[in-house]
Amino acid sequence: MNIREFLDISKLQELQDHFAKTTGLAAIAIDNEGKYLTKASNFTEFCSKYTRGNREGLSKCVECDKECLGIYTCHAGLIEFSKEICIDGECIGKIIGGQVFKAEPNEDKFRRQAKEFGLKEEGYIAAVRAVPIKDEDYIKTASEFLGELVNDLVNLEYLKFYDGTRLNVITEELVKTNNTVAIINTKTKELDSIAARQNILALNASIEAARAGESGVGFAVVAKQMGELSKKSASIYGEINLASAAISDSVKKMNR
Repeated sequence: MNIREFLDISKLQELQDHFAKTTGLAAIAIDNEGKYLTKASNFTEFCSKYTRGNREGLSKCVECDKECLGIYTCHAGLIEFSKEICIDGECIGKIIGGQVFKAEPNEDKFRRQAKEFGLKEEGYIAAVRAVPIKDEDYIKTASEFLGELVNDLVNLEYLKFYDGTRLNVITEELVKTNNTVAIINTKTKELDSIAARQNILALNASIEAARAGESGVGFAVVAKQMGELSKKSASIYGEINLASAAISDSVKKMNR
């Protein structure tokens, strides 16, 4: 299932932005192939400039975003969380957030990283110091909250899309049914006209049989049978007309 087929991504972006602004955490969403659905919300400079800002770091971040789930420590040392976006048990993406420390970071460790990556130590450490510090309960609560919000939004949008698609199919079928009813009505009128002519022929045959006397007895029997058949046909055509009218009325009501 492709989430882009039914979800207005701008709605997800707006929700994500509000969450990031309210909690002070970073957030971003991916689809089930690991491709980014939204733009980054409230990313730390440590992540956006120093980690994702180089090819190797970005590659590791993308892999981490695709593979990690729950609350975890990313390859760069930040605490993040990832919650699945699901519809009817099928995972169609993830919402990822965090970019925090649980406690004061070990700056010596990050100074060594700066040298290892060939980064300016002063700027790198300044970015490390700017990373928010949140306790484990805060991170867990925020992850559950964001996960529920996003899943509620996505499932609601899916239902709206699915119901709309189903309604279009029903409407198309109703149009076909209406057209069929119109054809039935036309053919029924033709048959009704034939029945009327049969009745006239039967009446004329009865008159001729009466004039012929005994020699027209056989003819009279046929005329009587023709008359009865004509009446029966007319009755059947009348029933068809009523059924057709009932179907037509139902279709009109469903199209309102």
